[in-house]
Amino acid sequence: VLITGATGLLGRAVFKEFNGNNWNAVGCGYRRAQPRFEQVNLLDSIAVHDIIHDFQPHVIVHCAAERRPDVVESQPDSASQLNVAASGNLAKEAAAIGAFLIYISTDYVFDGTSPPYKETDAPNPLNLYGKTKLEGEKAVLENNEDAAVLRIPVLYGEVEKLEESAVTVMFDKVQFSNKSANMDHWQQRFPTNVKDVAAVCRQLAEKRMLDPSIKGTFHWSGNEQMTKYEMACAIADAFNLPSSHLRPITDSPVVGALRPRNAQLDCSKLEMLGIGQRTPFRAGIKESLWPFLIDKRWRQTVFH
Repeated sequence: VLITGATGLLGRAVFKEFNGNNWNAVGCGYRRAQPRFEQVNLLDSIAVHDIIHDFQPHVIVHCAAERRPDVVESQPDSASQLNVAASGNLAKEAAAIGAFLIYISTDYVFDGTSPPYKETDAPNPLNLYGKTKLEGEKAVLENNEDAAVLRIPVLYGEVEKLEESAVTVMFDKVQFSNKSANMDHWQQRFPTNVKDVAAVCRQLAEKRMLDPSIKGTFHWSGNEQMTKYEMACAIADAFNLPSSHLRPITDSPVVGALRPRNAQLDCSKLEMLGIGQRTPFRAGIKESLWPFLIDKRWRQTVFH
């Protein structure tokens, strides 16, 4: 298996999952690649061709993307290059050697007005990020009809820094309880652990090795519905921290890229294939965040 974006939050988990389950895994990244992973610029079609032809993977999991909606709005051309053009090219190269490509997409392809969404429901992205990821899906399936698209929602997991995830980034606001913090209580989210997505990718790949009909679009998501305010309260609760300083804001946000109100994904298609894994949010968030606790005494009580 070849994993793009192996240095990122999801890519690291995908690499670990395949590597720990008897797959020969090669990860590639760009800025943070060395020394652990291959350094490949996905916009360089010759470099992409070379690594795929040298390694000859059976499976490619394409995690690399510009996934920050506000960055996509401010840098539309480079985001489109990575999310669309590079994905189409990767799909073409995968098809040339008969590799199974899994393209990671997003719940933001939907407008959030009539959840839950099945794979067959019509997409209608509200922001440029969702549009580029939807165009990426099309580019992948046009260049490789045997590929799979896996749409997932907001991710969290073992982060290298809190800003890596829209969920973990709230931890400082939770911990600094001496000043009140406004938290979005409008957008309904389904926080999903990267370990679970990684397990789904591996299960999908292993099923596909036995059954060539496994292809097309799939959805995976955690099943606990929470606003950012509710996630922040759950994080506070998990660490026995106060949450009275957190303030729920129920108006729709006015700054930044538009977000869908509730883009809940229906995951029954994968569930019927016997594929899936879900970590309860409280357990997953505790495991992800304890290294970032400011008050280290807490660790002693929990881990000793």
